[in-house]
Amino acid sequence: MTDKTMTADEAVSRLACGMTVGIGGWGARRKPMALVRAVLRSGIDDLTVVSYGGPDVGMLAAAGRIRKLVTAFVTLDSVPLEPHYRAARERGDFELAEVDEGMFMWGLRAAADRLPFLPVRAGLGSDVMRVNPGLRTVTSPYDDGETFVAMPALRLDAALVHVNRADRLGNGQYLGPDPYFDDLFCAAADTAYVSCEQIVDTAELTKAAAVQSLLLKRLYVTGVVEAPGGAHFTSCAPDHGRDEDFQRLYARTPWPEFAERFLSGDEQAYRSAVRDWRKERG
Repeated sequence: MTDKTMTADEAVSRLACGMTVGIGGWGARRKPMALVRAVLRSGIDDLTVVSYGGPDVGMLAAAGRIRKLVTAFVTLDSVPLEPHYRAARERGDFELAEVDEGMFMWGLRAAADRLPFLPVRAGLGSDVMRVNPGLRTVTSPYDDGETFVAMPALRLDAALVHVNRADRLGNGQYLGPDPYFDDLFCAAADTAYVSCEQIVDTAELTKAAAVQSLLLKRLYVTGVVEAPGGAHFTSCAPDHGRDEDFQRLYARTPWPEFAERFLSGDEQAYRSAVRDWRKERG
């Protein structure tokens, strides 16, 4: 068994232009923002991003790093439509493949199971089929003869996710109310990089009270990054909630101005800039 710990920059150095990258979390909840910020510091672009989108998508879109986006939505939760994503989409900066939330999940499941597609009812009778003309239907070979959408597998070159705790081997644990689909992102990917609030001994993850919340298996994880506050400004319950004040700042600030102030340095510089902003507000 191998110690898989690394820094965020080391994890991102293993990515490359043109990759298909899945980003875990949901909207503005438990997004691997320290890893996303490391991507922004890198020269990586021309990405196909697969995400239940939040500020991860907004930032990468605003920075011109996305060639194609596969998503069910892009939201900040308390801000219904992510504004920097919206601006980039209105400019036509990238190709969009928008699917139903359930279709998205089954696309990840198909990839995790190494299947080319899975049949789903979601999407039938909706405009999903119109806006995605490449989607196909299949007919059940059994007596029912039912028609389904054939949701293609969402195979990923790499996955980026954030959890509450992990060990050095790549086992990961969530402590909040929802696992989202981070396990499927990792299983659907050739490589997976997990940031966490805290690295702990494996024994801490396997205590009786905690074992039900084990989410990620080391088998699917390539690297582990200890990043306290690494989901900021999204939530990572119970460690911290969403930083609504900072999110509002992000949502209303022109991208070049936001990026210059908060994203022009490394992760420590980001945290320092956030602290300075808070001091200014008193």
